[in-house]
Amino acid sequence: MIDIKLLTANPQEIKAKLASRNSKLTEEADKIIALDAEYKQILKEVEELSARRNNIAKQIGMLRAKESLQAAQEATLEANKIKELLQAKEEILKEKSAALYIPLRSIPNLPDDSVPIGKDETENKIIKENSLPLPKFDFKVKDHHELGEALGILDFERAAKLSGSRFALLRGDGARLERSLINFMLDMHVKKGYREFMPPAIVNASALIGTGQLPKFKEDMYHIEGESDQYLISTAEIPLTNLHSGEVLKESQLPLAFAAYTPCFRKEAGAYGKDTRGLIRNHQFNKVELVWLSKPEESMQTLEKMTADAESVLEALELPYRRILLCTGDMGFCSAKTYDLEVWFPSENKFREISSCSNCTDFQARRMNLKFKRDSAKGTEFVHTLNGSGIAVGRTFAAVLENYQQQDGSVIIPKALRPYFGKDKIEKNV
Repeated sequence: MIDIKLLTANPQEIKAKLASRNSKLTEEADKIIALDAEYKQILKEVEELSARRNNIAKQIGMLRAKESLQAAQEATLEANKIKELLQAKEEILKEKSAALYIPLRSIPNLPDDSVPIGKDETENKIIKENSLPLPKFDFKVKDHHELGEALGILDFERAAKLSGSRFALLRGDGARLERSLINFMLDMHVKKGYREFMPPAIVNASALIGTGQLPKFKEDMYHIEGESDQYLISTAEIPLTNLHSGEVLKESQLPLAFAAYTPCFRKEAGAYGKDTRGLIRNHQFNKVELVWLSKPEESMQTLEKMTADAESVLEALELPYRRILLCTGDMGFCSAKTYDLEVWFPSENKFREISSCSNCTDFQARRMNLKFKRDSAKGTEFVHTLNGSGIAVGRTFAAVLENYQQQDGSVIIPKALRPYFGKDKIEKNV
């Protein structure tokens, strides 16, 4: 949630930034400004009534001390009238506050000044390209779907029998490869100082509101039937970022760096017909997630570190990738600045997203009321939150199969992964 003070103080600048995100919420911004003016007017009236009531209370005490009983009774009657009026105004104030909060939640985060202005992904900026030489093949390459089924490690037909379309069944060396990748990623991040968690896969609606999935992305969430406000998580970002929601941290506690492996669940509403084959866009998938809680002045530097930490997984696996800086029109709802990491898929002859690392500044912290107090200052400030895939396991699985495939249909295991996998090749189990 953006700071309403920014919107009311600089409405044209803020609306221009929203427009750069392809946001059609300039009318909503005007509505918020009008609602805020109404709220402030009622607040002023409440404060004036409170002051009058306090002054009369003092007068009543003084009149009684002087035994001016008639005047004291008249003052008491006036105080009672003010009390009733004040209660009515306070109810109106609550209503105005609620009315203001609802449209304010629909406004996306403001892009950082370092983010290029653009309408969509075609105007993203390549920051690092072709980290490693692209693999060369002297045979016709297969996609990971075909490779996995031929090796007997992926079974989409039985997955569909069990769960419907867009699910995957991993077996034998496929299950082993997935587990190896998860452990490999977690060990790398823990060695870099991340604290490992294994959070619940079901969260309350308040956690989803805090990280911005609700109400905007409700159609993509799996709701638990029979429960009023519980959902399956779409990313470990949700529970990890909410660990300290509603708290005031000490300055000395920051920064905090969390890592977690979780299964993730997304309906992918509106994406049917796109990437329905293979592991790229399934309803259930595994991911290792990175989350940081940072002081405001350190968050952009933290974004660079977190992105580099995600890159280190791809580098260790020797998978060609590139780093992309998203333009204003392609960023996620909560993000002020986002880097995407894209890995090479030989079967498509192109790079595809495998990680997204974002600085959400104080946007999520305002929604979940997450603050910190500086050691030498009065008052509190909102924490900056950051999140990034460290990385998507299923897409890494697919990238390993495609980049390390051999002419005979086998797949070489990357050197760094062999201590986890236990052998150097996947061959068809006959």
